[in-house]
Amino acid sequence: MDHGGWVYIMASQPNGTLYVGVTSDLVRRVWEHREGIMAGFTQQYGVKILVFFERHDEIRAAIQREKNIKHWSRARKISLITAANPAWADLYPQIV
Repeated sequence: MDHGGWVYIMASQPNGTLYVGVTSDLVRRVWEHREGIMAGFTQQYGVKILVFFERHDEIRAAIQREKNIKHWSRARKISLITAANPAWADLYPQIV
């Protein structure tokens, strides 16, 4: 059974280091990034601010969208974030 998924972008600060991810549980996954639960890229670079997210009805569609965005240029990723979140506000309070 397909429960859908989320594509999200985390940042270290406005226009800082970016991380693109996909998950079926956005609240849990963003919390893990923020708390530094998992060792890796986001922990190493202090990527803790949720700046973009979008829901997909099928997890396969979310995975494909994540792969596509990961191959985009940095400028295109920044344009995506800025179009949806011009102030680069932390969107975590909106999802909890």
